Amino acid sequence: MMTIVKRNFDSADEVRPFEDHKGHLDLLETDHGLVGRGVFEPGWQWSKHVKPVAGTDSCEAAHTGYCVSGRIKVVMNDGEEVEYGPGDFMEIDPGHDARVIGDEPCVLLDWTGMADYAKRMAAPAGV
Repeated sequence: MMTIVKRNFDSADEVRPFEDHKGHLDLLETDHGLVGRGVFEPGWQWSKHVKPVAGTDSCEAAHTGYCVSGRIKVVMNDGEEVEYGPGDFMEIDPGHDARVIGDEPCVLLDWTGMADYAKRMAAPAGV
């Protein structure tokens, strides 16, 4: 039997807020894995607003996605830089920082690397 599915990120299965109210990640669970919509507010930077949750020196998630609106600059650990804007497709390997460019929110769709992105881990028992 063939199926057709309609979902809306405004009714996400999970919402993960970023530090300092600088945006959020909306997640939809699909039969093919998680799909995320990241809304990154002006002033957002991974090393300031996700690093405290991730606990790593740089983003260790791979990303395959599409920029819907706004602009974001990604800097790899080796110094390579790429700026993405509306209509741009992206593939980003682990080991990077990123920040919003300008004063417009950046909205990205991402279908890889979202399982643990900005996910607060439960504290160990007894803590």
